Amino acid sequence: MSLNRWILAGSVAVSIFSGAAFAADEVAEAPTGYNWTGFYIGLGGGAGAVNHTISVPPLFSFSGIGGEGIFGELTVGYDHMLSDRMLLGVFADGRMGNIQTSLNIGPFGADITADHGFDVGLRAGYLITPRTLAYVLAGYSWQHFDVSATGFGSVYDWNGGGFVIGKGFETAITGNLTMKAEYRYAQYGAEDVFDAGFLFVKPATHTFHAGLNYRFGASNGGGAAWDTPDYDWTGLKIGGSFGSGALVHDISIPPLAGFGFNGIGAEGFFGEVSVGYDWEFGNDWVVGVLADGRYSSIATELNILGGLFNAAIDADYGFDVLGRVGKKIDGATLVYATAGYAWQHFDINASGIGSIYDWGASGFVVGAGVEAALSERTAINLEYRYTGYQGEDFGFPGFVDVSPSSHTVRAGFKFKLF
Repeated sequence: MSLNRWILAGSVAVSIFSGAAFAADEVAEAPTGYNWTGFYIGLGGGAGAVNHTISVPPLFSFSGIGGEGIFGELTVGYDHMLSDRMLLGVFADGRMGNIQTSLNIGPFGADITADHGFDVGLRAGYLITPRTLAYVLAGYSWQHFDVSATGFGSVYDWNGGGFVIGKGFETAITGNLTMKAEYRYAQYGAEDVFDAGFLFVKPATHTFHAGLNYRFGASNGGGAAWDTPDYDWTGLKIGGSFGSGALVHDISIPPLAGFGFNGIGAEGFFGEVSVGYDWEFGNDWVVGVLADGRYSSIATELNILGGLFNAAIDADYGFDVLGRVGKKIDGATLVYATAGYAWQHFDINASGIGSIYDWGASGFVVGAGVEAALSERTAINLEYRYTGYQGEDFGFPGFVDVSPSSHTVRAGFKFKLF
């Protein structure tokens, strides 16, 4: 795996987990309740992928052209408690990043970059504990896209407007600080390239956001308090989750030195079942192991002449074997980092033909998440994973190499057996 993949993979996981380690030392002095009503500002960032659907009506559509990268963001917002546990808020944030599709042919290079944008919207939340909020969000998203080429600079750019939906956790660290972990899906309107009515590009993004919020007035006290579950993190657990995400196939042709395309995109949903065991030690720390299996609809799709011919690259099923280490924010909330081994099956198929080529790829996983107890035996979590898979040789050995990578987020439910 290239160095930039390792940097991309670890950036979000490290930022979330380092915040958790800081949090645990401070939370013991904080009051049981927390004042969620009020204004806040935030600083954060994340990682994700873009999938551009390319179409030439009525000839064909192709989903898609993919890219990946990281971003930073600033947030402002206001929340209001409707009841002891229900929250309604508004937010606006601006971001800058390098989520990018790249083509390199020798000395020539071209990029499509989602470089800056903003979201505005509403969120509705429910307090799992007095200090941990689970929420959903929806709103408007605006994104600037830029096409650049070596020696020419920017050759084309456009602004995309669309919708954003998402889900997340936010948990109080200490005083005025909270930490969030959040998934967003945004879809933008189709761009008529050069207003020619011939070629259209419709982007969609899957992004994971992590950050710290400073909440004005939160340290003044207030907020409802109630008993949280007496949850023992040690034990055997089974679970299920549902998630979504995007995948990018990095294409290289070794005989053509300097050729690289990152890449062929895919997006979709998946379901997953898991079994794992955690050990709690030192009052604040949790380590564990987990194995899960998934079935997925994440795919690249080609449609010709309105469905006369269809082809797809499916990432249809796979599994992960992971370890994790976590820090308790309070007795019922855990922030953790995870890493391990991944295996994924890929299948290229076409209408009227069936499977043309399939392969299995091994790889590494890194990620981070938040888990909160609902009762003495049940918990829910939100988790981001970046996975980089080994390359697959197509055709003649060493001629065409395909190296997939994925950005996925899952929301799950766990039941503790004992």
